[in-house]
Amino acid sequence: MKYHDPIVEQRIREWRNSGDNANKEPQDLLDVLISLKDSNGQPLLATDEIKAQTTEIMIAAIDNPSNVAEWTMAEMINQPELLRKAVEELDRVVGKERLVQESDIPHLNYIKTCAREAFRLHPIVPFDVRHVAMSDTTVAGYFIPKGSHVLVSRLGLGRKPKVWDDPHRFNPERHLGDGSTNVVLTEPDLRFISFSTGRRGFIAASLGTSMTVMLLARLIQGFSWEQPAGPPGIDLSESEHDLFLARPLTVRAEPRLPLHLHTSFWGFSWYFSCQ
Repeated sequence: MKYHDPIVEQRIREWRNSGDNANKEPQDLLDVLISLKDSNGQPLLATDEIKAQTTEIMIAAIDNPSNVAEWTMAEMINQPELLRKAVEELDRVVGKERLVQESDIPHLNYIKTCAREAFRLHPIVPFDVRHVAMSDTTVAGYFIPKGSHVLVSRLGLGRKPKVWDDPHRFNPERHLGDGSTNVVLTEPDLRFISFSTGRRGFIAASLGTSMTVMLLARLIQGFSWEQPAGPPGIDLSESEHDLFLARPLTVRAEPRLPLHLHTSFWGFSWYFSCQ
């Protein structure tokens, strides 16, 4: 939080030291959080609460999608038939004369199954945010005393053999169902965790979903991907310190869209090292 907290604190000072907040228009989400008022006209959120909310949005809606996209591309390059199916869906739904847009997301079920599978198999962190039991309760036959600190294992859920067949295999089609419904990235049945869940779940799951699908879809739509020269197969080892790839993903990308589309292609940061 070395860089994050000072920005939040400075913006709070600017708002609260301003003499005419009533007519001041919020310019971004941080402004909205700072400007919220309770029924008495007092700030609704304390400084620590604003920092917590903005931190969660940064982690879940930026780091999480980029991690999913990197793992998905690595897995799909190792299984070229999966990448081929994703390209075919994009060419059918979107074509090559325009860039994929947010309005296309409901029609990109295969792309979304790939993202879901990456959330399941490659979560960004081993555990969900810690929660504290406010009262004695029983869950699935287990008694949880008041004050207990509860940690939910993202790895344990997503790789549970009793829930998932061949749980360590990247298989997006396990999420397709009968093909008649719209695939979503959230998982209400808690078989895995994408952005968090429950009553205090991530407040911007729809934003995180859009960012994840758009990032992944534009990468696949815009370029033909293959492994550079060297030993066959992308190394899918996890880092010793976290659940990211042990080595940054290095791949070869060839543009597959008209040049005028590539000049306005990127609306987000580049997370991949290409050669």
